Amino acid sequence: MINIALVDDHALLRNGLAGVINSFDNFNVVFEADNGKHFIRLLKTNPKPSVVLLDINMPEMNGFETALWIKNNEPNIKILVLSMMDDDSSIIKMLHYGIKGFILKDSKPAVLRKALEEVTERGFFFNDVVSGKMVHLINKTDAEKQNMPLVLSERELLFLELCCTEKSYKEIADSMGIGTRSVETLRSNMFEKLETLSRVGLVMYSIRNGIVKV
Repeated sequence: MINIALVDDHALLRNGLAGVINSFDNFNVVFEADNGKHFIRLLKTNPKPSVVLLDINMPEMNGFETALWIKNNEPNIKILVLSMMDDDSSIIKMLHYGIKGFILKDSKPAVLRKALEEVTERGFFFNDVVSGKMVHLINKTDAEKQNMPLVLSERELLFLELCCTEKSYKEIADSMGIGTRSVETLRSNMFEKLETLSRVGLVMYSIRNGIVKV
């Protein structure tokens, strides 16, 4: 049985999620928390979860702060973000804080179940945020990657490093000393080269391949 903890300040949503998750085979909600501080307190007196289903917007201690605490104190606990926030900057920030998956709150139960299964078994789940091809690439073993060499230029590596920050594309262009159109062209080329459809995909590739450290 895989233990799950829910951290969300909306009690009705939590209760509904708990009922759905407990209906899945091999999954069990061990406790629910209103925010990060509540989660830390409950962690001391309840079974340790394998996966934390975490909201971003919460009072007292939000999802960013909670994810960072888990990364620093309980790194074996996997974090699956469940939120209405789907902007690149929020996802990139959470990736730096060690999250393993991201799904939207309006996702169907089947998507939630798949997310829990893949985070547990494969280590990552991002649904439509990045392409399935990108998720597969992230989980390749070192031996597999050696059979598919990918050569990146210094300019491309710098672009990827800057994509992993919270800079806008205009700010990235300024940092690189190039125009916004050049950055847009570079972005499109990198999307095609790394077979992804979003900036989040670029960040995930960079983390997986050691271009940036989290």
